Amino acid sequence: MKINLSTRQVPVHIISGFLGAGKTTLLQSLLAQKPAHEVWAVLMNEFGQIGVDQQLLPQQSGYEVKELLGGCLCCVGQLPMQIALSRLIQEKQPDRLFIEPTGLGHPAQLLEQLTEPHWSSQINMRALICVVDGSKLHDAEWTAQDLYQDQLKTSEIVVVSHADSMTDADQLQLTQLKQEYMTGVQSWIMSEQGNISIDQIDLPHSAVERKIVPLIHVQKQLAPDEPLPVIKQLPYHYVEHSNGYTVAGWKFSKSWSFRFYDLLDTLCEQQDWLRIKGIFNTDQGWMTFNFNPEQINYKLGEEGLDNRVEMIVQDQQAQVHDWEALETALLACRISSV
Repeated sequence: MKINLSTRQVPVHIISGFLGAGKTTLLQSLLAQKPAHEVWAVLMNEFGQIGVDQQLLPQQSGYEVKELLGGCLCCVGQLPMQIALSRLIQEKQPDRLFIEPTGLGHPAQLLEQLTEPHWSSQINMRALICVVDGSKLHDAEWTAQDLYQDQLKTSEIVVVSHADSMTDADQLQLTQLKQEYMTGVQSWIMSEQGNISIDQIDLPHSAVERKIVPLIHVQKQLAPDEPLPVIKQLPYHYVEHSNGYTVAGWKFSKSWSFRFYDLLDTLCEQQDWLRIKGIFNTDQGWMTFNFNPEQINYKLGEEGLDNRVEMIVQDQQAQVHDWEALETALLACRISSV
């Protein structure tokens, strides 16, 4: 069977967010702004087997809504999602398309799927949106969840819902979030009842340039013309560039253990940085580090997937940072496994 592919790119918006953040309310507000002559489409995903959200959206002419039930289309539903999306684009030929993953979804995986080359002729990916409940920002138990943080890290636009119900503690946490995610988020939008303009979120997706390579001291041992080995396991070093900032990071096996006080001294000795975040398996237990220019915070944390650390600097400062010296100092803090 021959499939006639669309010859135009459809603007696609992914609207992510944790459970109850206000994604559907935002979507309702955006859909109300559809020009009369256009067709807009929505691909929704609910974790359960009974769809509810679809019934909350406009059912009149000019809207096409497709719902995928069961599981998360970001990870376990790749093939059904791609089939549903392809059919939606080819059969309905929408002028704009919104994708709302479940609140338990991982948008980074969905974004990775939709930026594969075979979608490039059909999709014009717009900046990924994350909705956060502003009235819950003060709740550390809520904001500390890994999925919540993963969704924020992937986002390029953050819509803060329930802005009218935020306390001073919420406002303080929002200020800290803006600093923490400065490298990825292009825009922070305060919203009440989802009332924002489509123009505020219609920004192009900006792919992050990321280079994952072996540890620097390993690279120096290679012959000048020897290619870098393919990274298949820890440890490794990586560098990202986004929005005028550079992020340098290292990941080590969780089985490695580090001397806490030596590690703390090493991180405190660094200069000209905007943010340092890390989690390490140390002789004092698993410790998390969260440094900004005003505060140096560290505390006991939960066991991590690996040892990791990231340092954020402005691009113009990245050239003067001695990443090799930092790596050498980090490795010197490791407790010998012998």
